[in-house]
Amino acid sequence: MSTAPPPVVTKHRAWIQLVVTGLIIGAAFIAVYVGLQRDPEPRHLPLAAVGAQLAGAARTGLGDSVEVNQVASLEEGAKLVRDGDAIAVVGATSPTSLHLEYAGASGFSESGAARQLVAGLAGQAGFTVEETDIVPLARYDSRGLATFYVVFGVTLSSFVLAQGLTGAVGSIRLRHRLYAMGGFAVAIGVVAATIAGPIYGSLTPPFLLLALALTLLSAASAFATKALGAWLGPAGIGLAVLLLTTIGNAASGATLGYDVLPGWAQALSAKLPPGAAVRAINDFGYYDGSHAALPLTVLAIWFLVGLGLVLLRQRVTARRLTQIPAVEAETPAMAG
Repeated sequence: MSTAPPPVVTKHRAWIQLVVTGLIIGAAFIAVYVGLQRDPEPRHLPLAAVGAQLAGAARTGLGDSVEVNQVASLEEGAKLVRDGDAIAVVGATSPTSLHLEYAGASGFSESGAARQLVAGLAGQAGFTVEETDIVPLARYDSRGLATFYVVFGVTLSSFVLAQGLTGAVGSIRLRHRLYAMGGFAVAIGVVAATIAGPIYGSLTPPFLLLALALTLLSAASAFATKALGAWLGPAGIGLAVLLLTTIGNAASGATLGYDVLPGWAQALSAKLPPGAAVRAINDFGYYDGSHAALPLTVLAIWFLVGLGLVLLRQRVTARRLTQIPAVEAETPAMAG
C-alpha cells in the first residue's frame, strides 16, 4: 500500500529572498547601463599637442576634459597614439589650420570626444581641422562593440557554470567542480577567440594572446562567483551578478570609453575582470600589447584569490565537521 507524499510547506522567506534579489539585480542592471549613457563627458582625456602654444591653449580652453601632453612634433604625438598613451595628437599645419590624428580603435565615445573637443577649440580661434584615423577599428568591427559582446558572453557563461556548480554541492566533489571550471575556462577561451578572431575577423589580437585573455577572464569570473557563493550563499551569487555581469561589463570601457565614464565607474573599471579583459584585448589588437601586462595580472589575481577562497572554505568546513556530532554534519550550504 503506497502512502501519499507529505504536502509541501511553502517557506515564504525563500521565495521572498529570490524575488527581492531578482528585483535588485534587474533594477541595478537598468540603472547602471542606462545611467552611464545619459550624459557622458570626457574627463582627463589623454591628448597630445604639438608645441607650447597649442598645448597651453588646449589646457586653457578644454580644462579638465583633457590631460594635455606637450610633444615636439606630430610624429612624436602619433607614436603616443599608436602605443595607446594618447587618444589623439593635434598640431598646427598652417597659421589657420590644425591637423588631428586620432585612434578610432579607442572607441566612438573617446575618439569622438577628442574630435569634438579639438573642433570646438579650433572653431573658437577660427581654424580649420583636418583629421586622420591612424589606429582604425578592425574592418569587421565597424561599431567597436565586438570586444564588449565577447567579454560579456564569456563572463556570463562562466558565471552560469559557477552558479550551477555551486548548487550541485551534494552531487559533485569539490575537485571535480574545480576541474570543470578550469577546463571550461580553456574551452570557452579558445572557442570565443576562434569565433571572434579567425572566423569573423572582428577581434585582431594574435590568436593565442586573445585566447589567453579570454581564458583568464573565464577563470576569474567563475572562481570569483564560486568563492562568493561558497562563503555567502545565495547573497554571494547575487553579489557576483552585480559585480561581474552588471557593473563590471557596463564600466568595462567597451561601450563607453574609460575617459568618458563617471568617476565611480573609472575607479572600478580596470579593477574588475571585464574591464581588465577589454584592456588586454584592445591592447593586444591595436597597440602591440604595450600595456597588456597589468590587465592580465588583474585577471590572474581574481582567479587565484577566488580559488584560494574556495579551498579555504572547504578547509574551514572540514574542520567544523570534525567538531560536531555526525548527525549534524551534513548541510548543503557548508560544502563550498
